[in-house]
This record gives sequence, structure tokens and C-alpha cells, in this order.
Amino acid sequence: MGAGVIQSGGGGGKRRRSHAKRKPMAEINVTPFVDVMLVLLIIFMVAAPLLTVGVPIELPKTAATSLPTEEEEPLTIAIAADGTLVLQSTEIDRNTLIPKLQAIAAERENDKVFLRADGSVSYETVMQVMGALNAGGFRDIGLVTDAGGPSLNDQDG
Repeated sequence: MGAGVIQSGGGGGKRRRSHAKRKPMAEINVTPFVDVMLVLLIIFMVAAPLLTVGVPIELPKTAATSLPTEEEEPLTIAIAADGTLVLQSTEIDRNTLIPKLQAIAAERENDKVFLRADGSVSYETVMQVMGALNAGGFRDIGLVTDAGGPSLNDQDG
């Protein structure tokens, strides 16, 4: 059972190749493109949750409705339970808060800012930060809470 080679057409097995008559390939091979896109998709799906940085804050609950969303991402400032201030995702010192806010307000189109404060933070601290926000040029301050909390009508009193 040996394998044999059969040649047809005579001519001693030589083939003539004419490069002048070859037509260019008209189709695009999309397989490598799809492979690269799938790999990038997997990389971004794995990396996206790692990009979100948060401050552990126990927000107070309220029955208030949420604010409408804006086109520009609003500025957020958070007050942690220990009184630490976090501007967007960067911890900031209280002494540099107002100059930093003034610099940010000069670059932004709207003066919307969201204030997140831990439920254990004193009212005085929240008001001091709100005063700093006002002095920094932000007049539209939204207080962030968790939904589903008690309303004023639900309390005995």
C-alpha cells in the first residue's frame, strides 16, 4: 500500500505560472480583525471594574426622587466617616479645598456638584463643606442619599 503520485497533462510535470493573469483578491479577510476585537473586548470587560474607585460611605436613606442627569459629568465630593474629604477620586486637604474648587469652577461650564456624606458625619461638617463649595463657585449642590428610606410621613411624632 504505497502512495503514488499521478501527473496529468504531460510536459514532464512542469507547471507554467503566469503572474500577469492573476487577479487581485477582492475580499477582505476579517477573521484577524474579529480576533483582535474580541481580545480587546475581553480586556476591557476585565479592566473596567478595576477603574472605578470609591470611598466607603454609608449614605443616609431618604424617600426623595433622584435628580435628572446632566450632559457633563458632575463634580462629586465625599465626606467619609472619619471626616476625610475626597474630590472625585482624590483625597484632598481641607485647607486646599476652596482654591482647588475655584480652579475647577473656572474650567467647567456648569456649577453642579454632588455632595456625598456618611450618615455618621456631623451636620456641622456637612455645612462647612457646603460653605466651601459655595465659596469655591459651586451654587448648584445636590445631596446624594440612598433611595428607599423613610419619608417624613412614615415617622411617629
